[in-house]
Amino acid sequence: MKIYLIGFMGSGKSFFGKKMARAYGLPFVDLDQAIEMHYGKFIHEIFADKGEEAFRKMERDILHRTEVLPRAVISCGGGTACFFDNMNWMNEHGLTVYLRSSVDTIAERLEKDTQKRPLIEGLEGEALKAFIRQRLEQREVFYLQAQLVLDTEQADVVEELRKWVEM
Repeated sequence: MKIYLIGFMGSGKSFFGKKMARAYGLPFVDLDQAIEMHYGKFIHEIFADKGEEAFRKMERDILHRTEVLPRAVISCGGGTACFFDNMNWMNEHGLTVYLRSSVDTIAERLEKDTQKRPLIEGLEGEALKAFIRQRLEQREVFYLQAQLVLDTEQADVVEELRKWVEM
């Protein structure tokens, strides 16, 4: 089984993904790190050099390469689910889990490293929250196509997923 973790940046996809992988004895794949390794550049460099459209094509290519993995927990970038046919593709190739977090929680998590994230570089405080709120509203239509939605603030995410998978 492949588990695709989706959600806004800062929602805990990498954090919970690593915990899930350990708990279930599965390999962990961070899609952003896989892109950086494959293309030899950091995400923010790809955005700066080639733009978002080129990055999204690279992202789709690396996402599709996960098809060969028999089992894994895959942490997707915040926008992965929102471009091309990525959401449908992930639903066809594994279990999709939307890790839902509040705007305040996401902003608190992101505030300390906005320089590493091209879409929020230079944003802070209310400007950051406004960006998150607006972008989350646009993206949630895709995120809610996931087969499972877990609230990262209300549940033990790893345990909730275990219950759902074992049903």
